[in-house]
Amino acid sequence: MNEYSASLNPQDHAADKAASQKQTVLPVASEDRIKTVDVVRGFALLGILLMNIPGFGIDWSELTKIITGPHAGKDYYTAAIILTFFDGTMRGLFSMLFGAGMVLFMLNKKALPGEAPVAEYYYRRLLWLVLFGLFNAFILLWTGDILFFYGLCGMILFAFRKVKPVWLIVIGFVCIGIGMFKTQNWYGDMRDTRSNYVEAVAAEKAGKELTEKQQEAKTAWPEIEKNQQPDTAYVNRNLRKMHSGYGTIFTHFIQNNVNSEVNYMYHGIWDMLCMMFIGMGLFGLGFFSNKLSTSTYVMTLLIGYCIGIPFGWSYFNGFVEFNTNIGSYVDSFRVPHWQIYDFRRVFLCLGHASVLMLIFRSRIVPWLMKALANVGQMAFTNYLVQSIICTWFFFGYGFDNYNRLRFHQLYYVVFAVWILQLIYSSIWLRYFRFGPFEWLWRSLTYWKKQPMKIK
Repeated sequence: MNEYSASLNPQDHAADKAASQKQTVLPVASEDRIKTVDVVRGFALLGILLMNIPGFGIDWSELTKIITGPHAGKDYYTAAIILTFFDGTMRGLFSMLFGAGMVLFMLNKKALPGEAPVAEYYYRRLLWLVLFGLFNAFILLWTGDILFFYGLCGMILFAFRKVKPVWLIVIGFVCIGIGMFKTQNWYGDMRDTRSNYVEAVAAEKAGKELTEKQQEAKTAWPEIEKNQQPDTAYVNRNLRKMHSGYGTIFTHFIQNNVNSEVNYMYHGIWDMLCMMFIGMGLFGLGFFSNKLSTSTYVMTLLIGYCIGIPFGWSYFNGFVEFNTNIGSYVDSFRVPHWQIYDFRRVFLCLGHASVLMLIFRSRIVPWLMKALANVGQMAFTNYLVQSIICTWFFFGYGFDNYNRLRFHQLYYVVFAVWILQLIYSSIWLRYFRFGPFEWLWRSLTYWKKQPMKIK
């Protein structure tokens, strides 16, 4: 144990030992947690809200206006910082920790004769996570839920539990490659549509009779450009419904949630699996458990940021150009900036995690590391609480602030939620072993009420 570990009453520790003699497959006890894993998870959990807050608080047309408007002002600079340094990286880091968590769950667990096998607990745990994801999407009304997808992706990870760490990282990059291939196919189709449109327009200007294919191309590309711009009628309809009661918003979100759960599972599975596999591999190498040398973490920080930040800036500028003039963008680039998205994420994630490891080792701000570890230990609860707080703050059935704040003002809400979660997580874990949703999840997984209070 180290100075950041949560201490338990000796009687509690003895009770845990006695219980472990009766049942081998048990939840991880507080004194056995790896605190650096909790610290990084807590950082990632708080960081996810940086990316989720626009989904809670504004119509996405507002972000389009910001990045296609004057390149100045608080809103634009806020968007530039968020999209360069944090877009996808916090979720990527959280996915890495999810992969590491799956390894931790299975670590040193052996079923005794007459007990359920470890695999049953593993899949039971993930099936409940899928249901919690549906609860988050359809009851708490957060359209950006990730629990549903994590539960399904986690079921794939089990088959790779004994693969060597280096090969897990290789598999992660293979998943990145598959995602890049799919992206390039999509972009290639768009380039073909654009090329056919340009040829049709040139033929028409030359007085030539257009073929049926050219006639289709003349209508197909303008439709893509039209869809790229905010639909005023849709935006106004969305705003009216978001300022309404729970029932109206629930109905409004049903089709969107159903579509996103299906479409993202098909198109975005590689986005999640790549980071989960890399996280499993890094955990196996000791990266997240603070086992590497200080010089290794310093080198990883430098490499991560020296590559990740320029990639992030290039990605942001490509994102701006694509949304500002899609035709010019497609004419100019054979490969879209999205192809560097996952590489950028990996390097920035390594940089962020290395900074945390070095701060943890330095013991400069032990109170902050302890607070982040508490947030990470209650990550499941804190993730759902973010949905509860933000939907009530922004949606019509709560405080009705949807689309009433400017983009940069959304991050005042983020900072307030961060402070709240850092404080209440620390207070809660003084008296209880788990967060309330962690306790419920564990009790359902083991089909047995877990001890909650610290005696």
